[in-house]
Amino acid sequence: MTAYSLLDLVPVIEGGSVGQALANAADLAAHAEKLGFTRYWVAEHHGMAGIASAATSVVIGHVAAATRHIRVGAGGIMLPNHAPLVIAEQFGTLDALFPGRIDLGLGRAPGSDQRVAQAIRRTLDSDANAFPRDVMELQSYFADDGQTGIRATPGAGAKVDLWILGSSLFGAQLAAALGLPFAFASHFAPDALDQAVAIYRRDFRPSLALARPHMMAGFNIFAADSDEEAELLASSQAQSFVALRTGNPRQLPPPVAGYRESLGAQGSAILNHVLQCSAVGGPAKVAREIAAFIERTGVDELMIASAIYDHGARKRSLAITADVMRELKVAA
Repeated sequence: MTAYSLLDLVPVIEGGSVGQALANAADLAAHAEKLGFTRYWVAEHHGMAGIASAATSVVIGHVAAATRHIRVGAGGIMLPNHAPLVIAEQFGTLDALFPGRIDLGLGRAPGSDQRVAQAIRRTLDSDANAFPRDVMELQSYFADDGQTGIRATPGAGAKVDLWILGSSLFGAQLAAALGLPFAFASHFAPDALDQAVAIYRRDFRPSLALARPHMMAGFNIFAADSDEEAELLASSQAQSFVALRTGNPRQLPPPVAGYRESLGAQGSAILNHVLQCSAVGGPAKVAREIAAFIERTGVDELMIASAIYDHGARKRSLAITADVMRELKVAA
C-alpha cells in the first residue's frame, strides 16, 4: 500500500495570527495521527507573512508534544542556512525528547530571497559540492564516528531518519548515491518528476540507513463533499501561488468563487502547470486522481499538501483523503 503523510506550512490566514496557526498545526497533526497518516512534516521558510514554520525545530517539538506516535519532522530544513553541527544538536534534542519519531528532510534551497538569506547571516555557497559535504558532515555527527573531531551533544547516536528533498535531478542523484530516502517536491515543481523517479531508482545504492529505494512525491489534495466545494477551497492556495510568483507573498486569503476564471487564460495556464500534481474534488474524483498519480509514478509514499483557509474544512479534507487511501488499499 502507498503510505500517506502530510506536509504543513503552518499557514497564517488573513485575519488570523501566528499563535492561531501554531495551535491549528498541533490540532491538525493529532487529527492526522488518528486518520492513519504516517508522518507530519513542516518546512523551513523565512520572510513569508503567511508561513509560521520558520523556527522549524521548535514547531516540530510543539507538534510532537501534541501527538503520540505519528512521525514528525522537517520537510525540510534548508541546510545552506545552517551549520550542520547546530542542526545535529537541534534534532538530537528532538530525538531525545521523542525517540523513534523524528524525521529530518534536507534541502539545498535557501527557503528565502537573497536579502533574507543575508539576514540569516549565511553566505550561499556556489560550490555544487557544498550541500553533499554538509549532508555527510551531519551524518557523521549522528553516527558519532569521530570524523569531524567534534562530538555533538545532543546529537551523537541520535536515531533521526534523514531524507533528501529536491525539485530537480540533483536531489535524486544525491539520495541515490547516499542510499537515503528521497522526497520530490512535485506539489509545486512537477516538471522533472518522472525523470527524477527513474534516476533515483536506477542509481540507488543500499546503505546502512536504507536497503532499497524509498520514493516520496508531493501531491496537493483539496477534498470536500462535492467537486464544487473543493474547487472553492482550493482557490485560497491558488491565490497564494499567484501572489508568491508575482513577488507579493501574503497571508492565506479566504476562498473566492471563480478565482481561476478571473485570471484569464494565461494566469489559469500558469496554475494548471504548477499545480498539475493535484486532486481537487469530491471523494470519487479525488480517488481517481490519486490512483492515476500512483499508477504513473509507483511512489512508495504520498506527501499531501493543502493550504485551506477554514481549519474545519481542512480537517474534513484530510478525513476524506484517508478514507480514499484506505479504499484504494482494499481495491488493490
